[in-house]
This record gives sequence, C-alpha cells and structure tokens, in this order.
Amino acid sequence: MGILRQARRGTECDVICPYCSVDNDKVIDSRASDSGASIRRRRECIGCGKRFTTYERVEKTARLVVVKRDGTRVPFDPERVLRGVQAACGKRPIPEEAKSTLLREVEEELHREFDREVESPEIGKRVAARLRQLDQIAYIRFASEHYEFRTLDEFSEELEVLRSRPRDLPNQTELFSG
Repeated sequence: MGILRQARRGTECDVICPYCSVDNDKVIDSRASDSGASIRRRRECIGCGKRFTTYERVEKTARLVVVKRDGTRVPFDPERVLRGVQAACGKRPIPEEAKSTLLREVEEELHREFDREVESPEIGKRVAARLRQLDQIAYIRFASEHYEFRTLDEFSEELEVLRSRPRDLPNQTELFSG
C-alpha cells in the first residue's frame, strides 16, 4: 500500500500516506524483494503514525506494444490487465497480493519473451493460465470473456475440461507446450 510520487536522490522518495494523505514519512526498513527485482520499504507516517509498505522497481524502458484483435496497437498497460483480473476475481476470497503477484509474473514474462509487440490474446492466455491455478471460478469468469464464449455449450465444454484436468503443483514446469 502506498503511492510513490516523485523520486529524489538515492532511495529517498516523497510518498503520500494512504491513511491520512500527508506527505511526510520515514523509512523504517528496506530490503530486496522479488529476487532482487524490487526494493520493499516499510514506512511510518509522521502525521498519523500508521505504517505502510511501498515497493520500488526499475521501470522497463523498452515499451511493449499490444496488438489488439482489430489490429490497432496500444502501449502495454499493466493496470488494465490488473483491472481484468480484479473483475474476474470479483468478491472471491483471493488476496490482493496474489493478484499483484499474478500481474507481476505475467508482465515480467512478456518483457522477457517479446521485444516490442505482443498480441492481446497471448496476454489473455497467460493470465488465464495463472488464474486457473489461483481460483477456478475467477478463471471461468476471465475465460468466458477472453475466449468469447457465446453459448452455454461453450461454457459447459470449458467446465468439463477444467474438471477433468489435474491441477498443477506450485513451481511445476510444463513438459509439453502446445
């Protein structure tokens, strides 16, 4: 929780407190996070005394462009992907941290595997695969939009595939892709 506003020298940042909106805090603890890809900072607001966490990570300079189904191109926007994940999750008991982790993993994978452009169905496929492991109801909600189910039979077929497929174990690698 917390919003980075403006970077200054070194590790100093102006941060607005998410509780009282005061721009006056101190860093209590800093440590590497996400295998060194970001820095986690524990902060305390001088105004209200509450504590919150911010994450600092390197901004990707190579901008990824999404090629939409109609052929138009737009800059990749992780917030848009997160909104789709949140809509699919609805009121399911899924921690926000799990949603953020899903988004971070998809974003890192896309930047690793694609130089400049990625087709939107490819992003949806990767999000759907992770949602399938996270929560099957959220997966079905997402898949119904992403795969554009038009009939109950299409829903039913996907549900049957979901029922018959064994769940992957965490950190399990895929033997065959296809």
